[in-house]
Amino acid sequence: MKTAILGKTGLSCPVLGFGGIPLQRADAENTVKLVDKLEEYGLTYIDTARGYTVSESYLGAALEGRRDKFILATKSMARTYDAMKKDIETSLGNLRTDHIDLYQIHNIPVDAFETVFGEDGAYKALLEAKAEGKIKHIGFTAHKIEAVEKMINEYADKVESVMFPYSIVENQGAELLSKCRVLGIFTIAMKPMAGGNIDDWKLAMRYIANSGVIDVIIPGMGDPVEIDRNYEALKDDSPLSAEELEAIEKIRKDLGSHFCRRCGYCAPCTVGIDIPSAFLFSNYKRKYGLSDWAAGRWASLKVNPAECVECGVCEERCPYELPIRQMLKDAVELMGK
Repeated sequence: MKTAILGKTGLSCPVLGFGGIPLQRADAENTVKLVDKLEEYGLTYIDTARGYTVSESYLGAALEGRRDKFILATKSMARTYDAMKKDIETSLGNLRTDHIDLYQIHNIPVDAFETVFGEDGAYKALLEAKAEGKIKHIGFTAHKIEAVEKMINEYADKVESVMFPYSIVENQGAELLSKCRVLGIFTIAMKPMAGGNIDDWKLAMRYIANSGVIDVIIPGMGDPVEIDRNYEALKDDSPLSAEELEAIEKIRKDLGSHFCRRCGYCAPCTVGIDIPSAFLFSNYKRKYGLSDWAAGRWASLKVNPAECVECGVCEERCPYELPIRQMLKDAVELMGK
């Protein structure tokens, strides 16, 4: 498997990293099994976040006695000095460590830069923690290309990593990510399966590894079997074949640009609709023809998506600017109620 040098940090790791968001659906015992598997394969990059509820705590327990074998990254949505300072201490406690290798400003929008990098902003707390040895490196994550552009054009000297969506159907950041690497800012691909919309995991992993703009891929993995298959996929570092390139184009054509990545930023719905699940269940009928299965899951939703009042709040929150109201209407029509 390819090994990446992580920009100006000087760190290095295999291209396959571990995304810790699914740990929210797991338990402490399963997390130990996951870390065992990572150690077995020599996969050293682990990503989590303050916003992933129990993920930090589960990982902290699982890493005891072997913490120094891994590059540990987490992130916070804090925008102010006090909030970030508190979150750093919480992360250190949850992860049961005296230092975090990479602490990231999580999902920074363009309108938050002035606050984050201001006199009493979150960046000040990150710098203090770095000076104290509590964190080693500072990075950021974003969902919108405008935020990445602003960061590297105006604040490139302040960060050492960028995490951005990158997949077969989301490569709009390729040029900027390439520029980041030239600047010594290492790149991390989140949502490599496009929020679960891509089924061919081997092709998805190989596409990103062959992109030339990504250093680390962090698929969310909640089962050791998922680590097995992603490891096997990335052991093959050959160029993409003609057949694979043809399959990639088919996936792009089938998915188009309007699809839910299930990031959850649209929540909470003002009337309680579970928007990501509504799209997931309707897709099972649309993509796989699993009508009965999809209907059963659809019926289990606490609030039927047909009850949407079209307030538009979800669309204001969506980092991908999806036409959620129309997409819900289409899902309701497909499901028949």
